[in-house]
Amino acid sequence: MNDILPTGYRMPAESAPQERVWMAFPSPGYSLGDTEQARHEARSTWAAVAHAVADFEPVTVVVSPTERDTAARYLSAGIDIIEAPLNDAWMRDIGPTFVHASDGSVTAVDWVFNGWGGQDWARWDRDAEIGRVVAEAAGTPVLSSNLVNEGGGIQVDGEGTVLLTDTVQLDPGRNPGMTRHDVEAELARTIGATHAVWLPCGLTRDSQRFGTRGHVDIVAAITSPGRLLLHTQRDRSHPDSAVCARIRASLEGTHDAAGRSWEITEMPAPATLTDAEGYVDFSYINHLVVNGGVIACGFDDAHDRDAVAILTEQYPGRKVVTVDARPLFERGGGIHCITQQQPLARGGSSNGFR
Repeated sequence: MNDILPTGYRMPAESAPQERVWMAFPSPGYSLGDTEQARHEARSTWAAVAHAVADFEPVTVVVSPTERDTAARYLSAGIDIIEAPLNDAWMRDIGPTFVHASDGSVTAVDWVFNGWGGQDWARWDRDAEIGRVVAEAAGTPVLSSNLVNEGGGIQVDGEGTVLLTDTVQLDPGRNPGMTRHDVEAELARTIGATHAVWLPCGLTRDSQRFGTRGHVDIVAAITSPGRLLLHTQRDRSHPDSAVCARIRASLEGTHDAAGRSWEITEMPAPATLTDAEGYVDFSYINHLVVNGGVIACGFDDAHDRDAVAILTEQYPGRKVVTVDARPLFERGGGIHCITQQQPLARGGSSNGFR
C-alpha cells in the first residue's frame, strides 16, 4: 500500500480526551426482541452501558419518540436524551465518526449507511439519517462521504494509521467496484488516514448472515501508537482459531504510519465457545475507552479476569469496568458497537451540546 498525504482532518485515537459518548436506545425490531423478557434484557443492557460510561463522562442517547417514556424508566436523569426515529441501536455504525479539523475543532463525518451491505434482514431508512441528527445535536459541522462505511469497520491510532478489513470496505454490497486505493483516498480525505493496514476478514460468526461481514472492532484494537491488541482463539475446535492465525499472519511485515513494527499483545478469546446459535464471536477487543476508564465486555467467563488485567496494562491510569455483554453479542455486537465517542476540541473548548 502507498501512504497518502494528510488532509486537514484527523480522527483522534479513542484514548484522546472526550466531550461525551453517544448511544441509541433499542427500538422495536431485531435487536429489541419479540418477547417482553427479551425487550427488558436489551433495554437493561443498553442502559447498563450508558450508566457505566456516565460515571466517567456525559452520555447522550438518541431515543425514538415512541420509546421516550420507556427509555426514561431505564435511563437515569443524568443521561441526556434527544428524540429521532430509529430502526436499530448500533450507534457506532449508524452515527457519525468525529474528527478534528485543522483548527482543532470537531467535525462529524457522515458515512453512507446501508444496513451492513444491504442485508435482507436489515432496515435502515431511519438509521441512515442519524449521522446528521447527531452532528446537529452536537453542534458540529458535517463532512459528507459517499463511502459506505461504519464506525465499527475502522480502528485508528490518531497518528494516521487505520485498520480495515477487505470484507467490509471492499464488500460488493457496500462499495461495488471500489479498490483499496479508492477506499484509502476517501479515508485520507475524511479521517486523515495516511497509512492503511488491511486485514483479510473478521470473525466467523460476524461473517455469517446476521453479522457485519467482518468488522475490525472485534478483531483488533490499537491501544497506543505501535501497540496492537489482537483477538486470539486458542481452542482449535473453534473455527476462529484458523481465522485468528490468518489475521496474525497478515500482519507480518506491516507497520503503522510512523513506520513502527507492531508490538502485538494477544487477547485470549473467552473460554465460552458456543451458544444456542452455534460458535460465538465473544471478544474482549470490543471495549470502549473513555475519560479515565475503559468499559469492557464481560461474559461471566473464566477469562474475564485475564481480560481486565490485559486492558489495565494496555491503558495505564484508567479504571477498567465490565458490563455483561452477552445480550449484546447475542444481538450481533458489543459495547464498542453501541457507543460512539465525541472527542473534545483541541484546546479544551466544547463544541456546545444543544
